[in-house]
Amino acid sequence: MYGVLLIVVLIITGGVIAFIGDRLGSKVGKKKLSIFGLRPRHTSIIVTIFTGVCITTLTFGVMAAASQNVRTALFGMEKLNQKMKTTQASLNQATEDLQAAQQQQQEANDALDQSRKDVETLKAQQQELEAESQRLQEGNRLLELAKAELMQRNDALVAQNDQLGQQNSSLSSANTALQGQNSLLTGKNEELTGKNASLTADNKDLETRNQDLRNGLLTIREGDIVFRAGEVIASGVIRGNRPAAEVDKDLQSLAQLASRNVSSRLGRNVSDKDVWIYKPEYNSAVQAIASSPQDMVVRIVAAGNLVRGEEVRASLELYKNSIIYKDREFILARPIALKGAGSGGAEQAVMSFLKEVNAAASAKGILPDPIRGSIGVMDGAQFYEVVNAINGMHGTVVLSAYAKGDTDALGPLRLIIKEEQMPDQP
Repeated sequence: MYGVLLIVVLIITGGVIAFIGDRLGSKVGKKKLSIFGLRPRHTSIIVTIFTGVCITTLTFGVMAAASQNVRTALFGMEKLNQKMKTTQASLNQATEDLQAAQQQQQEANDALDQSRKDVETLKAQQQELEAESQRLQEGNRLLELAKAELMQRNDALVAQNDQLGQQNSSLSSANTALQGQNSLLTGKNEELTGKNASLTADNKDLETRNQDLRNGLLTIREGDIVFRAGEVIASGVIRGNRPAAEVDKDLQSLAQLASRNVSSRLGRNVSDKDVWIYKPEYNSAVQAIASSPQDMVVRIVAAGNLVRGEEVRASLELYKNSIIYKDREFILARPIALKGAGSGGAEQAVMSFLKEVNAAASAKGILPDPIRGSIGVMDGAQFYEVVNAINGMHGTVVLSAYAKGDTDALGPLRLIIKEEQMPDQP
């Protein structure tokens, strides 16, 4: 609006000046006036030129007086250009600084992401080390128990050895006294001499066993235990109510599996004959399975702590087999309060829930691991998926466990864990 008004003013002003100049030129021409002694025609031309100069001068004067932009365009254009160049240079520098800052921010974000990944890795390693520490503590406890048991047995054998030595001395004294008797006692003397020799052999045998026990104790203290007492070497399900020959064949296959497991643990080949099972116990197991109307879970377990280099002594455990849980069958549900629990509290809550599931499934008939007492398997990804899911919830959360697939008494039990947010109480 301001520009339109300025143009209108300039048009009106130019028209007025042109009108005045025309009238002045006409008067000068009619009156034949002369300026500076010039002819009237030339005087009229000069007046017209002067009038045009006045129009131009007045136009620029009015524009300069009315607009700061016009004054800038007429008198400050060079300064304005210099300022524009300076501003453009500052803008370019600011753009470069912004790009550099964005690049540094991206590098910082990448470093932050890498740090988070490293923290997650360290947490996983810490949990693995804690689990390994607990396993080693349990192993040390069992070794101490075995050590105490062997010491007691060793003391008993030493006492028995001393008793037999006293008996041997007594019999030797009796033998010496009988040598002075008459020939009627010769037969009895020879009999007692034979008993003395037998007792001497028994004494040597006990001394040998005592030395073996001492060596066994030393091995327990310093040796490498491959299988702990009661640890499962191999397990499987054998169908019952069949001929004993077929059952025996299946048991031999299970024994072969046990020898492969022992070979894998020892790092060397072990034949089936190296896995020693008491023959009457083996035959009894064959008959029990053959006469059973149900399938049987058979476990081959270590009869004692198996030290590297010793023969593998094992025993058989039989359990009736059946389907304990069907696929997606409900096992257990528990409410968990998460208010202020944090990430560590969520992990502890899930671990406690899994222990309750383990106890419930064991009570229903799934056979637990003799060493660890566990009956199921759950990988770390599934565990942390549940932890992360309940971490995003507040208040009370209900955890429910379901069987993943049909599970018999042999196991293992695989789980499906579901989380449900309970509504807040009014």
